Amino acid sequence: MTKVFLHQPGFVDYKKAWEEQKKFYQKNRDIKTGKAEGKTTNRLFLLEHPPVFTLGNSGNKANLLLSSQQLTKKGVSYYNIERGGDITFHGPGQLVGYPVFDLDNLNISIKSFIFNIEEVLIKTVAHYGIKAERIEGATGVWVDAGKGVKARKIAAIGMKISKKVTMHGFALNVNTNLEYFDYIIPCGIRDKGVTSIKRETGKEIPLNEVADVLLKEFGKIFNVDFIT
Repeated sequence: MTKVFLHQPGFVDYKKAWEEQKKFYQKNRDIKTGKAEGKTTNRLFLLEHPPVFTLGNSGNKANLLLSSQQLTKKGVSYYNIERGGDITFHGPGQLVGYPVFDLDNLNISIKSFIFNIEEVLIKTVAHYGIKAERIEGATGVWVDAGKGVKARKIAAIGMKISKKVTMHGFALNVNTNLEYFDYIIPCGIRDKGVTSIKRETGKEIPLNEVADVLLKEFGKIFNVDFIT
C-alpha cells in the first residue's frame, strides 16, 4: 500500500493552506524534474475554511456577482488561483480536501485519479442515503444527475496537475450555508443547483464524522495507508 501523510489542521485561512500546499507541490515537482534530490511524497490535507471564493485560471470573473466592497462587507475573501475550473465557494460546514500527490507513486493516470476522487465522494454521501453520480462534461458529484435543471452539485473538484504532481482538490458540502452560492455562478454553470448533505437529509452531520467516512473510502479506493 502507498503511504499518504494526513494533515487535519481544522479551521484554516485559505491563503495559509494554499501556501502549505504549494510548498509540498513544488518540492515534488523539483524532485521529478531533477532540480532536487530525494523521494516524492503523497499528502492529503483535510480541513475547513472561513468564507472564500476562488477563481481558477480558466475561469471568468464575471461569474462573481459581488463587488470588492460587497465582499468586504460580507466578510468573504477572494483569490485567483492556479487550479483548473471556474469560480467556487469554500466555507464553514464544508469538508475540503487537497491531495498533494505524485501520481506515479500510485501508478495511476490523471483521468483515473479524478474518477477515483469522484468515487470517494459518491461513496461518502451514499453513507448518508444520498445517491450521487457523475454528469458527462461536468466535473464533480451531483444529486439527481439525470434530471436536467433539477441536478444539484454536492461536491466540486478543481485541481492543478503538472508532471503528474497534484494540488488543490475537492470540496464536499456537508452543513454549508448554501446562500453563499447565490453570490456566484458556481463553476460557471447557470442551469443547475447546489446542495449539501444537510439539505438532502434534513440533518446536521458533524464534519469530523464525515471526514472519517471519507478517509475510509479514500483508503479503500486508492489502496493507501494514512500516516498521521
